Amino acid sequence: MNPRHLFVDSRMTGLCAYCGGDPETRDHVPSKILLDDPLPVDLPTVDACAKCNGSFSLDEEYVACFLDCVISGTCKPESVSRQKVSRALSRNPQLMARMADSCRINEEGIQTWVPDDSRLRNIVLKLARGHVNYELSLTLVEEPNLVYAEPFILMSEFDVSKFEQGNMIDSRLFPEVGSRSFLRKLGSRPYDRNPGPWIVVQEGRYRYSVEQTDGVIVRIVLSEYLACLVKWQFDRNED
Repeated sequence: MNPRHLFVDSRMTGLCAYCGGDPETRDHVPSKILLDDPLPVDLPTVDACAKCNGSFSLDEEYVACFLDCVISGTCKPESVSRQKVSRALSRNPQLMARMADSCRINEEGIQTWVPDDSRLRNIVLKLARGHVNYELSLTLVEEPNLVYAEPFILMSEFDVSKFEQGNMIDSRLFPEVGSRSFLRKLGSRPYDRNPGPWIVVQEGRYRYSVEQTDGVIVRIVLSEYLACLVKWQFDRNED
């Protein structure tokens, strides 16, 4: 067996990773705007329909810009830390104005940022579905039971530790035979590059983990700042 070639059931392939429709294109997961240049080699891609592939771009740009503005403490293009965000803000005054409107300064001079929750949720869920498709060869179009995103700095030490470790109790369970996650469990090359629960796409910029237990749990960390979790809980009593 060549571990570079997956051998999942053909019934689980050939679908858009996001809606289950006919795939007409390929989409990067994570999106390029969430990463810095030079991009990682072998950036994960999944099948996607043309509608889904084009419908997330504006929200992805928003999330990338919002995060970097928060981390940098400014929405000025010349002062943000990431070049891609600087270019996006420079060429889009409306986007920069939206970032400025997200910033709040109270009477004590403390700065806070208010995200567009619907856009953030849209992208976190999109990323999670893409990772599930890539790692488990599953297409989950159902609504998840939980979509969660919170900065590490607002989480307790206990919650951070729990998030980082994942579901250690069920770590013995094997995912779908022939999927990338299955081959990672076996330690098969080239899927043995990320020991431990986390798959690091780009150091300091993006990492994720996919777990299959009595459901599917996806954890994502953006810019080592935002902790995201998406969970699908399956009914064990289903026929």
